[in-house]
Amino acid sequence: MRPPLPLPSRLRTAAFSAGHSCVDVYQGAVAALVPFLVSERSYGYAAASGIVLAASLLSSVVQPLFGALTDRWPMPWLIPLATAAAGLGVALVGLDAGYAATLAAVALSGLGVAAYHPAAARLVRTVGGPGHGAMSWFALGGNIGFACAPLLVVGALALPGPAGWWLLAAPAALGVFLNRPPSAKRSAADGAASGPAPAASRRPRDDWRAFLRLSLVVVVRSVVFTGLSTFIALYVRERGGGETAGAVALFALFAGSAGGTLLGGRLAARWGRVTTVHRAYAAVVPAVAGILFLPLPLVYVCSALAATALYVPFSLQVTLGQDYLPTRMGTASGVTLGLTVSVGGLASPLIGAAADAASLRTALLPLAVLPLLAWALARRLPEPAEPDPAEPALTAARG
Repeated sequence: MRPPLPLPSRLRTAAFSAGHSCVDVYQGAVAALVPFLVSERSYGYAAASGIVLAASLLSSVVQPLFGALTDRWPMPWLIPLATAAAGLGVALVGLDAGYAATLAAVALSGLGVAAYHPAAARLVRTVGGPGHGAMSWFALGGNIGFACAPLLVVGALALPGPAGWWLLAAPAALGVFLNRPPSAKRSAADGAASGPAPAASRRPRDDWRAFLRLSLVVVVRSVVFTGLSTFIALYVRERGGGETAGAVALFALFAGSAGGTLLGGRLAARWGRVTTVHRAYAAVVPAVAGILFLPLPLVYVCSALAATALYVPFSLQVTLGQDYLPTRMGTASGVTLGLTVSVGGLASPLIGAAADAASLRTALLPLAVLPLLAWALARRLPEPAEPDPAEPALTAARG
């Protein structure tokens, strides 16, 4: 059984988890600003959606590029810099210097988010060692930040004048402090304390075939979760539940995602990552079917269960990707945290078009079947060998 992480490593993991919240709040903040931009600046729906698209594409699609850069040149200083850019971009939206300037400000925030994730996930794995608990806490921090974004936006914009806009930058200021990278000397000491180093070790080769299969699994997961989070409130309202009932279903979905993120690390310690991942996708199928066919009160329960099952694999897929590409951990983090996740957003218009042509329930039916594809793909994933405990120290020393 792996010994617990030393106290300094646990404290750094907690700090990075909180710092992740401070960054991901800006992923949710851009979408939460849309009603304000439409009502106060007379932006049309197309213009407002263009702003959200710019932020989401930059924050997701560009992540593998930053991951490749951090693999080639470890840049721990990029983490606090990216945190500052994410907050500054959203704050600059308040200048109201025209649509182009607003688009540029949101793009700056998106670039900050994109630059942060691969470098931070790589460093969390370095500080947290070869286990899965550190990545689970890191992922949970991001979920919390994203969920709190609407509350932050509503509270900040209730203040008169520019004060509210600069208040939106407050999480970034805190995040810069929390996301300070440890020194190479301290990271090496933490890594050495995580376990004894053997006399000699070889890093395994990159397994691109397994990584591509894993990427397909992450794409399927993204399509299912994004489709549910986009349309579940509308679906509940369509079934006669009203706006409050739709909001409750969406809250249940987000609450389940937070629980699943922590549960994944615990289940992986018992079953192994690959077994946990494919069992989780098998559990998604009845949960999504329950959302579509069970009576309304049970929809809330099924929403929480579906999100829990979809988020159990979330952090495990990040560490699996890193272990499949041990010499390109930044690239693996950028793909599993960014590029493949963005595909879910691209699939949402297709679900909407199918709902317009038939019905919303018919359009959502594939979301109950797609997890079977993820289950089949995940069953064929190899369980990578555990990373050498000495590797985090060596990686940090090179950074």
